[in-house]
Amino acid sequence: MIKKLYPLIFSLFSIGAFAQTPAMRAAVSKKADAMEKKVIAWRRDFHEHPELGNHEVRTADIVAKHLQSLGIEVKTGVAHTGVVGILKGGKPGPVVALRADMDGLPVTERVNIPFASKVKTMYNGNEVGVMAACGHDSHVAILMGVAEILASMKADLHGTVKFIFQPAEEGPPVGEDGGAELMVKEGVLENPKVDVIFGLHINSQTEVGKIGYRPGGTMAAVNDMQIIVKGRSAHGAYPWSSIDPIVVSAQIINNLQTIVSRNLDVTQNGAVVTIGAINGGNRSNIIPEKVEMLGTLRALSTADEKMLIERVKQIATKTAEANGATAEVKIPYSNHYPVTYNDPALTAKMLPTLQATAGTENVLLRPAATGAEDFSFFEQKVPGLFFFLGGMPKGGDPLKAPSHHTPDFYIDESGFTLGVKAMCNLTLEYMTSKTK
Repeated sequence: MIKKLYPLIFSLFSIGAFAQTPAMRAAVSKKADAMEKKVIAWRRDFHEHPELGNHEVRTADIVAKHLQSLGIEVKTGVAHTGVVGILKGGKPGPVVALRADMDGLPVTERVNIPFASKVKTMYNGNEVGVMAACGHDSHVAILMGVAEILASMKADLHGTVKFIFQPAEEGPPVGEDGGAELMVKEGVLENPKVDVIFGLHINSQTEVGKIGYRPGGTMAAVNDMQIIVKGRSAHGAYPWSSIDPIVVSAQIINNLQTIVSRNLDVTQNGAVVTIGAINGGNRSNIIPEKVEMLGTLRALSTADEKMLIERVKQIATKTAEANGATAEVKIPYSNHYPVTYNDPALTAKMLPTLQATAGTENVLLRPAATGAEDFSFFEQKVPGLFFFLGGMPKGGDPLKAPSHHTPDFYIDESGFTLGVKAMCNLTLEYMTSKTK
């Protein structure tokens, strides 16, 4: 029902949208243009020195010192390595949170740029390269720029800005807590209590100068899963003496594919059920006793997420039972992110701001993505808007542009200034709307 209301909600807000003073918007634009080189320099430094989740020590130190130099109250060590800055404006008003994630990935960079990462570290017992292969380096640099601009306008701010520099968005190390979930548990949205939160993500397959947004479910909930099928071992020459967990696992995998095709209303949302690893046995002529499968579930609504989990458990256990075996299912196995859900009313309210900043023709309604984001933990607690910033060179082909999480991931830095302007204007215009 709410989907049918989106056009009406957006129309009403667009007709009666609040307006930030042209002078203030012009001031933001001028300041952002003037500091473009500084933002790019920050990004290049972070890109050359990436750090994995919960280990962003150098990055956090640079961020904290920059915020302190602006006269912003700073708290460090939040959720291990997170940094939170509080800027109290000269006038009363709401508390607006702005978030940037800081961590890199265990990826060895192949991009031929002067500031390419050469960093290596240990990850899960192996030496790996480290790369800012999802653009988090640009998020940090952009929010540092936003902090500098808003700090320079402190006397005119109608409220408080909370800058959240978050570790471990890509997931904490095995056996550790981290990321947005831990920040929320530690009270990052309290003292002062946050009214609304904004975040952005650079996108290597969206052209520079463009912004993508979506109300409602914009990125998927994700659950990883483990399925252990237990049967009875036997000599490979005498399979009738076994309860073969490999055969049972094959049946389970095939049956799981019917969830999306037969249980999901595909006219409303998409979903993913993927088995990414299957391990069982160690010799050609021995039927093993058990098989382990690892996989991922992704859904764009809470109801669909619940349905996927229930159906996976039912299919796995009943298929195993039908074959005389047993199946143990753990969902989530090690991590879970909720749906990244953009509050529809807030999205409608702020859409004119994004359009005024980038140009109406450059602000695009995008389809939902089956990737996941732990920004969702913030949005579970307060209304939020998470949008996408173009980072692909103009005229590029989205189908050929290297995707995120790959060694060839590349971002055009000329799009950063738009990100700075958008985050500043969202903050200022939301504050203005609450003081009328």
